[in-house]
Amino acid sequence: MKIALFGLAGIKTGKHNLKDPRFDEADKLVEADKKTYAQVDVVGEDQLIDADAILVSVEGRADMILKDLEFVETRLGREPQEAERQALKKIQALLEQEKFVFNSGLAPADLEAVAAHNFFTAKPIVVAEPPDLENPEGLMLRAFREGGYICFLTVGGKENRAWPIRKGTTAWEAGGTIHTDIQKGFIRAEIISYADLIEAGGETQAKRANKMRLETKQYVMQDYDVTNFRFNK
Repeated sequence: MKIALFGLAGIKTGKHNLKDPRFDEADKLVEADKKTYAQVDVVGEDQLIDADAILVSVEGRADMILKDLEFVETRLGREPQEAERQALKKIQALLEQEKFVFNSGLAPADLEAVAAHNFFTAKPIVVAEPPDLENPEGLMLRAFREGGYICFLTVGGKENRAWPIRKGTTAWEAGGTIHTDIQKGFIRAEIISYADLIEAGGETQAKRANKMRLETKQYVMQDYDVTNFRFNK
């Protein structure tokens, strides 16, 4: 998962551990040899187009809106076709109200009419207010979620680990993020919800309380599902 910085100097680019307090709680309850956080790639302004989410300063937010407004006005001045013109006018109105293109509620036809254009505000954006810069880990978590990602956990034995996946990922697809062999030989996913893990006080206790479910490959993974994959080796 890639997070781009815009107008922020307080966070370094590169790989960052996603330090979710929920993972720390799970790690306390289930013994393992090591603990591996999910990671995100933090990149600079030059990779905005490829990013899944954007972290911006307050000034950067205003700058992004202004850049999109300037682009819209330039396109409108070139007399585009009617469908694009109507979509651009709607986007112009949104931007003038300091709203983003992302999650704007624009109709699919409008989005299709401007699909060839890369708007700065068309991606999930998290604005870092001045106090937030003291908590970069919290900002990373917000951008991770806004970018449409969740994690699932594998616990016990050699490693407790958080695995980042997109929302809507199936159990079969999630298995493939660990190893293609799991996907190829998938049988079932053993799932304990995070809430059940915490309430029971651990993985073994949750199993004893009959909180473990067997799910098929079509199961849609939920945030912080504690997961064990059964597969043919």
